[in-house]
Amino acid sequence: MNLLSRSEEIILVTILKLGDMAYGVSIHEQIQKDTGDEWSCASIYQPLLRLTKKKYVSRIKGDPSAERGGKSKYFYELTPFGKKALLEIKASHEKVWK
Repeated sequence: MNLLSRSEEIILVTILKLGDMAYGVSIHEQIQKDTGDEWSCASIYQPLLRLTKKKYVSRIKGDPSAERGGKSKYFYELTPFGKKALLEIKASHEKVWK
């Protein structure tokens, strides 16, 4: 089993929770809401890059939007490997906490 950093784990759970609405800003806002901690916007992008390289997350380019000056949002979704990693880490936590 590959262990995840705490920030990677939190980001994976947040992406799972947000579903189709998981993009940088929404991930950042949901993490702050769920943890009650202040996270900088930049603090989610390095773990997202690692998760993408590990193939736990896929990055999908959305359509350009007028309110963003024609720029596209990038959405994130869990891959089957990402879902498996979350289940493994959850099982590991449960064993440790028993």
